[in-house]
Parts: sequence; structure tokens; C-alpha cells
Amino acid sequence: MMKREDNEILVRVGPGTPMGNLFRRFWLPVMLISELPEPDCIPVRLRALGEEFVAFRDTKGRIGLLDAYCTHRRAHLVWGRNEDCGLRCVYHGWKFDVEGNCVDLPNAPDGERIKGNMNTRAYPTQERAGMIWAYFGPPELKPEVPMAEFLEAPDSHRHIIKIVNEGNYLQFAEGDIDSSHVSFLHSNLDAKPPVGTRVTPFAFLDKAPRWSVKPTDYGLMLAAQRDAGPDDYSWRINQWLLPFGTMVAAPNDTPFVTNIRIPIDDENSMQFRVWTHPDRPLNETEQKSARAGVIFPDMVPGTFTTVANRSNDYMIDREDQRRRSYTGIKAIPVQDLAVTQEQGPGPIADRSLEKLTSSDIAIVAMRKRMLDAAKALMNGIEPPEAGNHRAYRVRPIDAVLPKNVTMDEGVRPFTTKGAIAAGE
Repeated sequence: MMKREDNEILVRVGPGTPMGNLFRRFWLPVMLISELPEPDCIPVRLRALGEEFVAFRDTKGRIGLLDAYCTHRRAHLVWGRNEDCGLRCVYHGWKFDVEGNCVDLPNAPDGERIKGNMNTRAYPTQERAGMIWAYFGPPELKPEVPMAEFLEAPDSHRHIIKIVNEGNYLQFAEGDIDSSHVSFLHSNLDAKPPVGTRVTPFAFLDKAPRWSVKPTDYGLMLAAQRDAGPDDYSWRINQWLLPFGTMVAAPNDTPFVTNIRIPIDDENSMQFRVWTHPDRPLNETEQKSARAGVIFPDMVPGTFTTVANRSNDYMIDREDQRRRSYTGIKAIPVQDLAVTQEQGPGPIADRSLEKLTSSDIAIVAMRKRMLDAAKALMNGIEPPEAGNHRAYRVRPIDAVLPKNVTMDEGVRPFTTKGAIAAGE
């Protein structure tokens, strides 16, 4: 059972909180590139880690990410005019460039002389894998963006969406690493994989996996072992990337999902769901699967809200649940939402009320790793993972191995293929 005070450390992410400080030591995806599609396009309001920002793309195509409120009279800059390489506040005309410099102060006679003292805070950004990444931490500690393969693959190798979820980031992240729920939540009554996926059938035949958890330089390697006949074991190995993401197990030579969970605030979070094949473009069948509404949910046009959501009971089909599907809910991510958005009253789960078993070893390991990192930072010890960006170049795997082959022997050629290819 988790102590309530530890739960508070895990779930609170605002400025000055232990977990908020930890997240701020890493590059984080905060937007899709498509949200800022062209130079001088409409500015976008952004909330992340309990703070308000405004994002814009200037005349030269550069991304600016600024504190939301003008340094003059605190008007919100989202109403600003995006023009001539800067964002101009519509209240009194003060203009800021992508680095936060006040480049024009037209409403005061001495504006040209004093504008250099009126700068606002700007945050570094990078465009990677269809996402805009930002760094909110101390400038002198800014690390490299992790060298994960899904961040380096061409657009043709990837399908990505963004979903805004009602609930604390942690309960969604816990669902991503929990392999035992696959046997139930994402199953059909005939024990066959969901349509459009290539999950090995053993995940639905052996419903009680045995866990092996291995600490790594990037987070955790989480292996779920299941029986696969008299001579073999099935291994589903997720890679958890501290602090924000899980690479979900998939058979060799198939795309794999990376779920990235970024706190908007304590009670809301954003999810980037990225389906990537590092070595080749998605083929026609895979592209069709991405559009079929199972691996990726149908979205309300112009929003980051799933069509099936809490307001309509996730469009659960009780007849389908009785005859075919374990849940009666169509899309895999929506099945996850249904059970993680409401883990008790309110948007934040009270983990002190849980009764855990050996099936929760991976969950416990992830919580401990996050807690240890946050508490270490409280004591002045920086997270080593932030400075070890090369370690993130790993893969998940879903494989069947002979029982006399150890997990490390059998899966290493697959899980480290990207690192080997890079000569590391």
C-alpha cells in the first residue's frame, strides 16, 4: 500500500513541486507540429505542468514558446498579432520575438530605450517526429533530446495523434506498462487479437503473466512471461522511458506504439500516441489499420477529444460486449480511458486504497523509480537519465523463445537493434 504523502509527490506537477521539477529536467513533447502549420499562423494557447504558455511560428518558420502573459499589463498573448518575426500584444502593442526579447514598445515615448528591460521568458523548442518538444528547466542543465528511434524515423514510418485526457498523468502511464490487463481489457471472447493488431495469441490464452523487471539507464525494461506451449515462453517486453513514455511490446518487423504522457496540470494530461516502424514506411495494410478506429480512436474533428468519451459512456455496446468483445468498447485507447479516467472519485487516484498483488510488480517498480528520482532531486541530485540521451535508443518486443533461453539472450538482438545499428 502506498503512503498518501508519496502519492502526493507522484501526482503533483506544478512549479516547485518535486515531480514538477523532475519533469522540467527533460525535453517534453507539448504539441503536434500540425498545430502550428505555417509561418505567421494563429498563436496557440498551451497549458503544461500547471503553467500557461503561448506558442507561435514566426515569419521565418521558427517556433516561439513564451510565458502566456504580457510583461506589461498581463494580457494574454494568445490574442496577439503574429507578424514580422514576432508576437505583438493587442493591448498596447508590445512585441516579442521567439527568444522572448521585447523588440518593439510603441506606447511609451521612451519605448526604444527601455524595451531591452521588458523581455519575457522564452523556452527552447525542437521539432521532432511530428511533435514540438520543449524544455522548461534550468537553462544551464538543458540536456539533449532522447535518441529514441521513433523520434528519428521519417514521417512515412509513423502515425501519430494527440489526445487530451481528464485525469492525472500517472494513472494513464500505469496502464501503459501493465501487460496483464491486455489479457482482459483488450481481448475478445474468442481469445483472438483485436482487429488490425498483431499481438501474439498467448497474451489472451495465459492471463496470469510472470514479471521480470530490469532497471536500465533510461528507465525500466518490463518483461511479462507467459506459457506458449510445452517448450516455449511468450515474452512481451515494454520499455518504460523515464519520465514520460512507454514503448509497447510488438512482434518483430511490425510497428510499435509509444505512449507519451505529459501532465497538463494535476488533473489533466495529454497523450501522444505514436505508431512507428523504425526501419521502413508503414505499408498499405498498416496505414489502413491506423484509420480503422481500433489502434487509434476516432476523434472529434478539430479537437483532441475522442468521439467515444466519458460524456457518452465511451459508446459502450453492451450487446457487442455480451457476444464478442470483452468490453464492448471499440478503440484500444478508449478502452484504456474507460478504466483509467475514473479510478475512484475525482481525477486523481488514491493509491493508498489499493490492494496490489504480484501482477502489479511493474507498476510498483515504475512508481518507485519516479519517487526515487523526485526525492533525489529534492536533495540536489540531478536525474542521470536526462543526460543519457543515447540510452533511449531501444525497442520493445513481443517474442516466443525456447524455455532454455534466458530473456536477455533471446530478446537483446531485438530490443537493442536500434542501438546496434547506430554503432553504440
